[in-house]
Amino acid sequence: KELDLYFAKKLFVFKTPLLIQGSEFERKVYKALLSIPYGQTKTYQEIAMMIKNPKSYRAVGNANAKNKLAIFIPCHRIVAKNHIGGYSGGIFIKQALLNLESFNK
Repeated sequence: KELDLYFAKKLFVFKTPLLIQGSEFERKVYKALLSIPYGQTKTYQEIAMMIKNPKSYRAVGNANAKNKLAIFIPCHRIVAKNHIGGYSGGIFIKQALLNLESFNK
């Protein structure tokens, strides 16, 4: 139901409880991703700084690629400094999710 509301642009914060799994580093990254508001983006480097590991921006990208709860843990909101960056679901999907969350509600 929450995903239906999200795709209808009627839900901006998920309430579904999540069991966040992964290494300690990955869990830190996922928790940082959860703090990014709907419609906003952060860079891989900004996430690395948020988790107090500023040189780990590539590892942040690797953690994103392992995210099994995409959309709920919004790895699509992470972009490279000068381009959209990668996405395990494909760049087309990432761009579509970013477009969905644009503030042209």
